[in-house]
This record gives sequence, C-alpha cells and structure tokens, in this order.
Amino acid sequence: MQYRAPRWLPGGHLQTIWPALFSRQHDGPPPTWTRERWDTPDGDFIDVDFLADAPAGAPLFVLFHGLEGDRTSHSSVAFASAARERGWAMALPHFRGCSGELNRAPRAYHSGDYEEIGWILQRLRDRHGAPLLVAGVSLGGNALMRWAEEAGHSAATAAHAVCSICSPIDLAAAGAAIDRGFNKQVYARRFLRTMIPKALRKLQQHPGLFDGERLKRASTIYEFDNLFTAPLHGFRNTEDYWTRAAAKPHLHRIRIPALVLNAVNDPFVPGHSLPRPGEVGAHVTLWQPGHGGHVGFPAGPLPGHLLTMPGQVCDWLARHR
Repeated sequence: MQYRAPRWLPGGHLQTIWPALFSRQHDGPPPTWTRERWDTPDGDFIDVDFLADAPAGAPLFVLFHGLEGDRTSHSSVAFASAARERGWAMALPHFRGCSGELNRAPRAYHSGDYEEIGWILQRLRDRHGAPLLVAGVSLGGNALMRWAEEAGHSAATAAHAVCSICSPIDLAAAGAAIDRGFNKQVYARRFLRTMIPKALRKLQQHPGLFDGERLKRASTIYEFDNLFTAPLHGFRNTEDYWTRAAAKPHLHRIRIPALVLNAVNDPFVPGHSLPRPGEVGAHVTLWQPGHGGHVGFPAGPLPGHLLTMPGQVCDWLARHR
C-alpha cells in the first residue's frame, strides 16, 4: 500500500480518532441507500443496505462493517464513495442488531461468524449472477477471512477476492491491547457504551439468557465477551472464543485472492501480532504500512480525507475480477 500519514497528524491514536470525527468521508453528495430486510434461516432477520442508483450490470462490492458499525460509520461512507466513483453497485449487510432495530433471536454477532458471512454472500451471489468483490472492516474483516478459510476452493464460486481492513486477526492479542491503559479508557469504553445497553435489551427479550447484573459491571471487552458473546454463540469462555474465531492461524487455507491490510501503529491491533509472509498462503497479500491507525488512513491537508485507503483497496480488488 502506498500511504504516508500527513505530518499534521502523528501517531496511531490521532490517526484513529481524528479521521472518524473530522475528516472528509466522501466526494460529492453523501451516499444514499435502499434497505432490504432478509429473514435468516433461524427465524431472525438482518437488514442489508444497497447503494442507490447503481448502474445495471455493475460489479457488486460487498462491505462488512466493524464492531457496532453500520452504514453511517466513517469507513462505510468512504467505501461507498469509492464504489460510486468506480460505477460499482454496493451492498452493506448489517450484522444482527446493528441496523437500528434489535434482532429477535437469542444471539447477536461475533468475530468468527463465518456461517452468517457465507449465507449472506451466497444470497448476494445468486442475486447478482457473478462472483463478488468483498471487504470487511475490523471485526467484519476477521469474520470474512474465517469464511474464506473455511470455504477453501469453494469460496471462488461466491467471491473473486476478499480483503480485511485493520482486522483483529489475532483476537487474543487485540483483546489484551484494547483492555489496557488509554485504550481501555477510550476505545473499550466507547464500544461498551453501546454494547452493554443492547445486550440488556436482549435480556429483556429472553429473560435468563445471561447474568445481567454482572454484565452491567463489565468494564473490559474480555468481561463482556465472557458474559455475553461467548456463551450466546457456542463458545466456552472468552479464551475459547478468541482462539477459535481468530483468522490468523488459518490464513494458509485461503484459496482465493485475499488482501490483509493492517497499519503497524494500530492502537489495538498490535504490530507484533500481525502475520509475516511465511505464515500465510500463496493467495494472501499482506499490506502493513507503518502508519494509518485503526481504520483511519487520513490524507491531504487539514482536516484530511478518508478516500486514499478505500481507493487502493478497491483498485486491488478490481485487479482480481
């Protein structure tokens, strides 16, 4: 990846926080969407947003958002702008409970939810009539890579190529990093501010599902995953979840073109935990620029814009159609 952080924004924390709050997210007018609700095989639903007014017959780009993300996330908007500029159609599936309405089932979503990813991609593939170009941001990227790993050669029937962006592919390393010091006070607290109330609403739907009083006191992602994410999705505890859901140990199993993009200075995806070339298979490309933060990659003069990284990712995906 060709990326150099602007001199006016040094360090991983600033390159994470400033872009999400202040940098320009799109060229032209804001992207507009149309929404569809899909019933899931287990009697639940997800909402899928489609970029409005896409040309007929255009390539279909699919983006999976990150933890607590949605179509308003800065990365979602920036990728929508990049897709629109290229004349692509775009689908943005919302993980369960992330589209503004609580889902019905006694479950939510998680970093290793590759079966859900596979079901979504196959439905989009059947609808579109050709393999897709697919990217996932942070949590969504890890889940996407887990799907590609599990699908092996059959992944090619659904996707031309896949990309993960700033994903915690070593979940244990990322979980430990986000629960410490400044990260805990800023990032973990921000995530828990929405995750805990949403989980408590799930408990109202399904009384007895977990210990609500303990969850109210959770102050780390580890505690939240131990009390909520892990048991609701078939894992024994946080350690079991982080081990089994992590994409890094299985990257050699991927059989379609796959790009794994991580900034080395990402505050809560530690550089030392990133895969090295000898740890991935021949189909995997590693982009590990020294700067960019967590899903930041600002560029240009103050206040910056967010279009450089999505543009380069989309260009890489386009080369593998």
